[in-house]
Amino acid sequence: MDNFTPVSAAVGGALIGLSVALLWLASGRIAGISGIIGGLIKPQSGEVGWRIAFLVGLIGAPLVYAIIQGAPPLSIEAGYGTLILAGLLVGFGTRLGGGCTSGHGVAGLARLSRRSITATGLFLLAAALTVFLARHVFEG
Repeated sequence: MDNFTPVSAAVGGALIGLSVALLWLASGRIAGISGIIGGLIKPQSGEVGWRIAFLVGLIGAPLVYAIIQGAPPLSIEAGYGTLILAGLLVGFGTRLGGGCTSGHGVAGLARLSRRSITATGLFLLAAALTVFLARHVFEG
């Protein structure tokens, strides 16, 4: 199990939790990626700067890490059609569920939101069902 890295996973999780808490305490905003990006489509006054800064950090941090530490090997075993369909389904599910896993699963659970607890449970159920179908039904 070369990929089992509990220390880095715990540190990363703590940093994510800290950033979510700081955004909520400092501005009263929830760190859900779909909501942050959605707020850039029809931005309100004073809402653009922090959203762009959040996204720059979200994209920039892994790039800086890759420059310093080297990028890990990447292997995607799906075709472009599958990736496009998966992206569209995630986008549809995000709209249907009123948020994404970062908003519901991190920020919503921390606030003990019943809606987020339900959404996160459904996310996990859908993920488990998808893995089961992909590995045991469709690949036989």
